[in-house]
Amino acid sequence: MEFRRCGNSDLMLPVLGVGAWSFGGGDFWGEQDQGKVDGVVQKALDRGCALFDTAEMYNDGSSESSLGKALGSRRGEAIIATKVSPHNARPEDLRRSCEASLSRLGTDYIDLYMMHYAINELSLLHYTDEPGSPAEYPTIAAALETMEALRQEGKIRHIGVSNFGVQQLTEALAVGVPIVCNQLHYNLLCRMLEYEILPCCVEHGLGIMTYTPLMQGILTGKYGSLDEIPPKRRRTRHFSSHREGTRHGEAGAEEEMTAALAAVGDVAARSGMPMSVLALSWCLSNPAITCTLTGARDEGQVEANLAALDSPLSPELMAELNELTVPLKEKLGEHPDYFEAPGKSRTY
Repeated sequence: MEFRRCGNSDLMLPVLGVGAWSFGGGDFWGEQDQGKVDGVVQKALDRGCALFDTAEMYNDGSSESSLGKALGSRRGEAIIATKVSPHNARPEDLRRSCEASLSRLGTDYIDLYMMHYAINELSLLHYTDEPGSPAEYPTIAAALETMEALRQEGKIRHIGVSNFGVQQLTEALAVGVPIVCNQLHYNLLCRMLEYEILPCCVEHGLGIMTYTPLMQGILTGKYGSLDEIPPKRRRTRHFSSHREGTRHGEAGAEEEMTAALAAVGDVAARSGMPMSVLALSWCLSNPAITCTLTGARDEGQVEANLAALDSPLSPELMAELNELTVPLKEKLGEHPDYFEAPGKSRTY
């Protein structure tokens, strides 16, 4: 397993980490057997895939509890990243959230504690029906200062943010609290961070942790058409607003999406790699990305993900995949929230 330095910090992360959203079971991913979670965690640790990413909101805390159970006596071998929701960003609420996460995880410290989204009305409405008036919103300064106090107390070791755009990231950095990374959506079909956010992170010495490298299974090649993709996975701006569950109100980019998937599938067939391995390797082969998170429901999926480590892409193949997905990248543009239209974004 290759480890990369997280920005300018002393935190070293494996290039491949485990996304634990499905752990504990829930509405989005369905039931998840704890025995299989145990197998995923043990297999990942055995292979050096030591970073596990969760959040207090994942399955109402069950993800954290499930991960804590699975780690057991091997907690010291793991790097735990978890996230606090923006509606819990007031100092007293944030402290309670941190203590609750520590308890569910069965540990006395969190390696990387992140703000799940920036604090604005739309992000708050994502988590609560009663955000209050803007004058009552938590502030990013107070939240980060509380996180720094928790770091000084040894309850967390590093501070990060998740889904922060350039403006929000600039506001956070101005507080002066050391932030080590920004966690963002990124894959062959979702390349918006390349426009402004990635250069901003690099400029300020932040690591970049990315998630959904297979776009929730869409980049595995198992769907013959966009219509076959489950409705819950067709909510992004790639899809027409006529699709069930979308809320962006845009025309979508279905033509470009279909073409990109076909082109990536052709490259996978020519190269002899499963499409999932090709797509994941594309993320891992980018030296600007510190760590890529991908989920696994059982040990077999862990092994399938690890295969990407043995299949680094040549510069020529990287360039070809980049070029093939440019039309989709340009159609979706620089707007960083894949679920909301400009003007309604949680990320800016």
